[in-house]
Amino acid sequence: MDLTNKLYKVFLIAGSEPLGTAGMQADIKSISACGGYAAGAITCIVDEDTIKVKSIQTIPVEMVVSQTYSFLEDVGADCIKTGMLYSQELVTAIGNVVKKQSIPIVVDPVMVSSAGDKLLQDDAIQAYKDCLFPYSTIITPNRREADLLLGKSLTKDNMKEYTPELSKWGNCVIVKSIEDGDYLIDVFYNPISKCFKLYKKARIQTKNVNGTGDTFASSIATYLARGYDMNTAVDKAENFIYNAILYGSNVKFGSGYGPVYPFYENLSNFLKEDIQYAAAIQVEQYIL
Repeated sequence: MDLTNKLYKVFLIAGSEPLGTAGMQADIKSISACGGYAAGAITCIVDEDTIKVKSIQTIPVEMVVSQTYSFLEDVGADCIKTGMLYSQELVTAIGNVVKKQSIPIVVDPVMVSSAGDKLLQDDAIQAYKDCLFPYSTIITPNRREADLLLGKSLTKDNMKEYTPELSKWGNCVIVKSIEDGDYLIDVFYNPISKCFKLYKKARIQTKNVNGTGDTFASSIATYLARGYDMNTAVDKAENFIYNAILYGSNVKFGSGYGPVYPFYENLSNFLKEDIQYAAAIQVEQYIL
């Protein structure tokens, strides 16, 4: 089989943690499951268990930037996805890298974990706005991170009004997991097409949600790397992350927050027949 030009390369700039549920490890699994080739530079080492983040050790900024250029200038990427950057210095440095690129840039502004742990320094928030978002193709904050960026609370009642504010740098945006009773809503906005789309999903009763943001953003990055347009990439990523959460929902993993299962397509047919998936997502679309 000739694989010439068939490696859809996603370059990751993200942290590493020991559980394999989040960060670079989750990114690599997601990209692999979605048909891409994962490479990357590690930004920091996180010590955590399934309950809490215990400590964070950063990698020197110069090393992260040098690794990034080593890959981009020699191999080249079809998309760049950023994850945990942690410091103002690193956010600024990565902004200087991505502004020189002509490929999709997916920015997951990793600020708050599923357990509510803070994952960046305070001055890094403004650096995202000044140095990274202006060069991003799409940003993927969860609801807590959206609140930090907006300086106000995003809810199902005001999301049509407030979500476009997160695209003021020219980027698309999808905000994850807005509460709506027994449902969670992801909100997508494309400032170019003015397309506003809601993905309303039946809530899955599970604590295995660590790394959902990493997994989701990396799947978007992979579909963009494969040449899909933004709306299609997000549609496919929504289906992917819902199924990954669903299939991982009953896995026993520690005493706290466990992983999703991105390789559900590889499960045997008899297991697939036990779970009805994808139909639980309701999609609404508007032009604002």
